[in-house]
Amino acid sequence: MAKEQEFVLALDVSTSTIGIALFEDLGKTGKLSFLSHVSPKVKPQPESKMEELFRKVEIFENEFLLKYKGFNITRVVIEEPLLQSNNVYTIATLLRFNGMISKSVYDTLGVVPEFISSYDARKYAFPELMAIRRFKKNGEALDEKTIAKGKPVLFGAYDFDVDKKYVLWEKVAELEPQVTWFYDKKNKLKKETFDTSDAYTAARGYMNQIGVWKIA
Repeated sequence: MAKEQEFVLALDVSTSTIGIALFEDLGKTGKLSFLSHVSPKVKPQPESKMEELFRKVEIFENEFLLKYKGFNITRVVIEEPLLQSNNVYTIATLLRFNGMISKSVYDTLGVVPEFISSYDARKYAFPELMAIRRFKKNGEALDEKTIAKGKPVLFGAYDFDVDKKYVLWEKVAELEPQVTWFYDKKNKLKKETFDTSDAYTAARGYMNQIGVWKIA
């Protein structure tokens, strides 16, 4: 009897959009099966922020989890929230929602989520992004002695102010030319596009980090 095909699900979670990447696990690599997002909008908006978060979880369950429950999803990877805001309330809300989504995944799919930082996701998904910096923030070239002592850092070959999410999207778009991306009326990439490419990066990075998928 043939073994049932297994799938890896990765999520990039924010309160506005949840990026989704579903891969068929082929053993030493993964094949993209589904790349999209859910942007849960609660109408009318509840007075309670907690109720709004609960309702958003329900929307995510109905629009994605329940529809894909029949897939043999054996691993779920969630990118850890990047806590850069100075607003403690914002950070608390993001962490709370991330936990709610994690619990929803477990309750619906029966899979305990695993987590990866955005740094490790990028580092392991696209190792070529690691490079030694050769220039200062002001564009001035570093001397060879300083360069020789330097260690590779993410986006080290790029300008300091590079749009990192756009670079990641370019990497994903190159690997997956069949994907149709999301553009606005001005033909600019929508924010949701970067949520989906982040989810893709999380899956690819995590599976490479644990040594399952082999990425050159």
